[in-house]
Amino acid sequence: MRQRRAGKGATQRPEPALPELGPLGLLRWGWRQLTSMRTALFLLLLLSIAAVPGSIFPQRNIDAGRVADYIAQNPTTSPWLDRLGFFDVYASVWFSAIYLLLFISLVGCIVPRTKVHVAALRARPPKAPARLHRLDEHAELTTSLSPGEALEAARVALRRKHFRLHSHDGVSLSGESGYLRESGNLLFHLALTGIIVGMAVGHVFGWRGDIILAEGDKFASSAGTYNTISPGPWVDTESLPPFVLSLDKLDVEFNETPGRGFGQPRLFEAQTRLQRDPGSEASQETVSVNHPIAVDGADIFLLGNGYTPVVTVRDAKGTVLYREATPFLPQDGNYRSVGVIKVPSASPKQLGFTGFFLPTAEPTFANGPASVFPDTKNPELALSVWEGNLFPGGAPQSVYTLNTDEMKQVTKADGSPALVRLKPGQTYKLPGERGSITFDSVKRFAGLSVRTDPGAPISLVSAILATLGLILGLTIKRRRVFVRVRPATAGDPSAAPATVVTIGGLSKDSDPGLAAIVTGIVTAIDTATATAAPDRLPERTDS
Repeated sequence: MRQRRAGKGATQRPEPALPELGPLGLLRWGWRQLTSMRTALFLLLLLSIAAVPGSIFPQRNIDAGRVADYIAQNPTTSPWLDRLGFFDVYASVWFSAIYLLLFISLVGCIVPRTKVHVAALRARPPKAPARLHRLDEHAELTTSLSPGEALEAARVALRRKHFRLHSHDGVSLSGESGYLRESGNLLFHLALTGIIVGMAVGHVFGWRGDIILAEGDKFASSAGTYNTISPGPWVDTESLPPFVLSLDKLDVEFNETPGRGFGQPRLFEAQTRLQRDPGSEASQETVSVNHPIAVDGADIFLLGNGYTPVVTVRDAKGTVLYREATPFLPQDGNYRSVGVIKVPSASPKQLGFTGFFLPTAEPTFANGPASVFPDTKNPELALSVWEGNLFPGGAPQSVYTLNTDEMKQVTKADGSPALVRLKPGQTYKLPGERGSITFDSVKRFAGLSVRTDPGAPISLVSAILATLGLILGLTIKRRRVFVRVRPATAGDPSAAPATVVTIGGLSKDSDPGLAAIVTGIVTAIDTATATAAPDRLPERTDS
């Protein structure tokens, strides 16, 4: 225990020992720390940082194939990342813990502050201090009005500024304004809680399914027909809306005028037919960017577009092994697209084709396969050929990637790789009696997303309220103004009675407008004095 230093001959007294908190005291201290505004802001920042891995690493609930590919390509780090939940970020224990702690912190911060704010709204403004000249803004003047008349003039001026007033003993007046500042702060934090609740409701009860639909194709909504589907934990996938959607035509326009905007898209519209219920008539519907179709509580959005080359693969006897419109995904503004064609029915070894679709191919390939315009002015396929096991280990994989771990590239008789370049209508004969591949035609595809988010209205209203609360909290100033009156010191017995009025203003933060309010009270008293006795001029001192 430390001892206090004392002079010679003085008694050394030990410092008082602080009492131990104990288990209950530690719990109270921990609760105060958790429900402090500083902790809530820290958890909000931590939540935004925790969400970053979800945009960096592939997520299992969105594309299990990409996750499997990533794990196969990164055998050293992937097991640890998987254990830590980096492939299921938003369902991981640590993300959920931050989410729940933030919710508890906000609620624990809002409730006591609301009680304090309600008590402040019901309480009277405090009594005017004795020395008003010590406040931030103050002024003093002498008037011929009586003390009651001077206070009434100040009262009228403050009421015009929406101050809540209370008079003490008839010699002072206290005014307070800016209660909406704290109301705005509470509204902002309550709205943040509403956003968190809306996100939770959307995650638990909402779902999202993505599809790629080529022109002329039809899609029947069910859990197994989506390319990717992400249902909430409490969503019954058997109760998805049973609609049928057909893509008749995808209208796309690009700017063909030479100049800065050359090749830029000008129009994306999907002309569809929608059958909302089994047995009902199909209706013509147009889907465009930011203009979805609503069907049975879900919205169908147009997210992207691209090309689906129609390809036919035959064996050496001419038997058709594969004939489909295969989506190729755009990689740049000129729609240089990558894709994969998998032919598991080929024998004696399975075949795979990977490469590019070029809507307007640069013919020389001087810098590799490239497209010079996004529309189909000179379409061409450029593919490499592989044979072997398409699905090593039976692991799921993306339809847009080819796992070549157990495959070999097909070569020509001279040992060089077999590289396929095809225009629509052309056929390439594969070396070694492996058959042929034909580029039949080109269709467009639309990338559609079907979503339902029951938490969206909650989040929208909460975001609007949060903005309103933030505006109130930043623009409104919390102010207190005090007015005190006293009779002037008698100097000349024959002089008319006079009253000394002292005004003081106090603001919680820096407030340039406080001086104007004090000056406005002085002006109001001057005006009242001039009206009551125009032949007498008041004296005042401002500082």
